[in-house]
Amino acid sequence: MRATFQGSIVAMVTPFRNGKIDEPKVKELVELHVKSGTDAIVPCGTTGESPTLSHDEHRHMAELTVEAAAGRIPVIAGTGSNSTSEAIDLTKHAERAGAQGALVVNPYYNKPTQEGLYRHFRAVGEASTLPILVYNIQGRTAVNIETDTMARLARDAQNIVGVKEASGSLDQMSQVILACGPDFSVLSGDDNITLPLLVIGGRGVISVIANIVPRETSEMVHAALDGDWKRARELHYKLFPLARAAFLETNPIPIKEAMAMTGMLEPEFRLPMCRMGDANRQKLRVILESYGLVK
Repeated sequence: MRATFQGSIVAMVTPFRNGKIDEPKVKELVELHVKSGTDAIVPCGTTGESPTLSHDEHRHMAELTVEAAAGRIPVIAGTGSNSTSEAIDLTKHAERAGAQGALVVNPYYNKPTQEGLYRHFRAVGEASTLPILVYNIQGRTAVNIETDTMARLARDAQNIVGVKEASGSLDQMSQVILACGPDFSVLSGDDNITLPLLVIGGRGVISVIANIVPRETSEMVHAALDGDWKRARELHYKLFPLARAAFLETNPIPIKEAMAMTGMLEPEFRLPMCRMGDANRQKLRVILESYGLVK
């Protein structure tokens, strides 16, 4: 039986202060998720600005999140790289640090073939006993893991337990669910289509907006998993404007700006990420006001 990840999983931001990881804030954010019904935490992903973390910071962020979670909530560490050996090293470190899983993104920029993708993920899986979620996001990596490749991985690597699907295609997600079987967790990588994916058999979401509305995101996902489609639909449409606003500019710019507006953290980024433009910041503020998150 495969390990199963499901529910509302937050793609947690990395809070910075004066150019360094804000460690007290990391602990504060983890505590928020523990208390708000979030099912698991993903540090060091795209939303966590992992491309701008040094290797030491990446490892430290994983350790810090595991320490703060203290076994109360699973930590699925982002450990992907376009170098297979580096992805293996980060995954092994996450296992030593006490993480309960790893999220491994498609190798980016070097554009491997489907066979190369298969060998990459198979090698990472064989190097660790951690349950692994593949992160399939063609928009950031220039490659899409085709369904046949995903099915091979699901068949041949027992610890590759699911996929964060950010293809935006419900057709592809349906194919993956059909090809990989009921034990394989297909999770949404886009908040705005979480509910449609749950309707066709998805298991949950790795969410951006759960950084700021964790309780509501969890409630929507669990209503759907429990078959309360009326409540799930109500919450979907309630959260939909915020889900769209989270991509007014490149993620994680809008969500960190939103969190800063509500006083959750400092609006600090690392280049090439930068502050949101004034016009979009005003649009975002209006949407946050409609939720009562800012005044």
